[in-house]
Amino acid sequence: MPAQLLLNLFIAFLWMTLMDEDELKFTTFFAGFLVGIGIIFFMHRFFGTQFYLRRLVKTIKLLFIFISELTQSSIVVLGQILSPKLKIKPGIFKYETVLKSDVEVTMLSLLLTLTPGSVVMEVSPEGNTLYIHAMDVEESKAGLIKQLKNFEKAIMEVTR
Repeated sequence: MPAQLLLNLFIAFLWMTLMDEDELKFTTFFAGFLVGIGIIFFMHRFFGTQFYLRRLVKTIKLLFIFISELTQSSIVVLGQILSPKLKIKPGIFKYETVLKSDVEVTMLSLLLTLTPGSVVMEVSPEGNTLYIHAMDVEESKAGLIKQLKNFEKAIMEVTR
C-alpha cells in the first residue's frame, strides 16, 4: 500500500512538471493525482497487493462502525445513569476472538474499551481470548458480543 501511494504521488508531481505551467497549482497536482489513481488501478494486479484506496475505504467504514457503536452504547449508558434506581449487575465474561495477529487483537481491545460500558481487562497469552468487564452483564452481553463481531469483521477487512 505505501508503494502504491508513493507511486501515485510521484505520478502527480510528474504530471505537474509536464504541464509546463508558470507556477505550481494545486488543481494541476490534483488532476495528476486522479490520473495516477487511474493508472495504479489498472496496474495494481502487478504489485501483488490490493488497490490501496480499497483499504482506505474499509478503514473509513471501520471508523463509521466505531462511531455508530459509540453512539449506541453512550445512549444505553446514559439511560442507565439517568434512571432513578441503578439496576445493573456488573460482571466479567470471556470472549474467544477469531483475530490472529497482535495488531488485530489490540485494535479490537482498544475499540471496545473506548465504547462506554465495557472494558477489556486482560488478553490471554495466546491472544485469542479476551476477558471483558461489562457494566450490566445480563442486559448488555448479547449487545457486546454483536458489537465485537462487527468490529472483528471490519478489522479483518482492513488488516487482511
